[in-house]
Amino acid sequence: MAPAWPFEDGTVGELRRRQHPELAKLTIGKIVDHHERLIRALPEPPLLIGHSFGGLVVQMLLDRGLGAAGVAIDPAPSRGVFPTPLVLYGALPVFLAWRGWSRVLTNTLPQFAWSLMHLSSPGEQRAAYERYVIPTPGRLRYRAAFGVGNGVNWRNPNRAPLLLMAGERDRTVARSMVETNYRKPKRSPRAHGVQAVPGSDALADRRFRMGRGGRLRDPLGGRARTRGDGTGLTNGLPADGRRMIPAGS
Repeated sequence: MAPAWPFEDGTVGELRRRQHPELAKLTIGKIVDHHERLIRALPEPPLLIGHSFGGLVVQMLLDRGLGAAGVAIDPAPSRGVFPTPLVLYGALPVFLAWRGWSRVLTNTLPQFAWSLMHLSSPGEQRAAYERYVIPTPGRLRYRAAFGVGNGVNWRNPNRAPLLLMAGERDRTVARSMVETNYRKPKRSPRAHGVQAVPGSDALADRRFRMGRGGRLRDPLGGRARTRGDGTGLTNGLPADGRRMIPAGS
C-alpha cells in the first residue's frame, strides 16, 4: 500500500486545480501521525519504504517502534543533518517565495528538471512533471532545513533495522547528507527524481531480507555497509547495473 499524505488524496490534475484549505498547515509530524494510524491498523508490522520526505517519515516511524524494517531512499534530512550549499540553492524558490512557509507551492518545470531530473532528457522531464508534480506545503522545506519537528532518536534500542540509499549526483538530498544520516547512531549515478526515470520499476521488485544478528542483506548484490545496530547504507545500485525505484515514494 502507498497511502497519500493528508489532504493530498486525489489525481494530479485535481490537486493542481484545487487544494484543501488545511494543506498549507501540514507538518512533518502530522504526516507521521497519519501513517502511524494506518500502520497500527495492519495485522502485522510492514516493511516501510519511502523516498525523499517519505524516507524521513520512515525513519520517524521506526523511531516510534513501528515497522519490521525500513528503507529510506534519498531521505530528507532529520534534525542534525544539514543541507549542502547546492541543496540550499535548489530550495531557493521555496525560501524566496513570498510567505513561502505558510503557502502551498508548486515547482515549475525548470525547477523540477534542475533539482530532480537533471540526468534525464527534456522529454522525460516533462513527462515526469505532468505525471507526478503536485502542490505541497512550503513549511515542510523550512522545517526540514531548520530541524523543526523532524527529530529522530538515533539511540533508540527498539528501532527496527534501517537501510539508507543515496544517489551520488542528487541535487535535492546530497549523498554526503545521507552519509551523515548513516553515521548518526553511534552510490549510484542517479538524480533525486529516481521514481520518474523510465525503466526504474525494477526497484519495486527488490526485497530486503533480514540476516542473522540484525543485519540487512541485499540479495541483488548492491554495495552496502552495515552497523551492529542494523543500520545499512548502500549506493542503491545492484551488481548487474539495473535501475531501481521504491514503491510508495
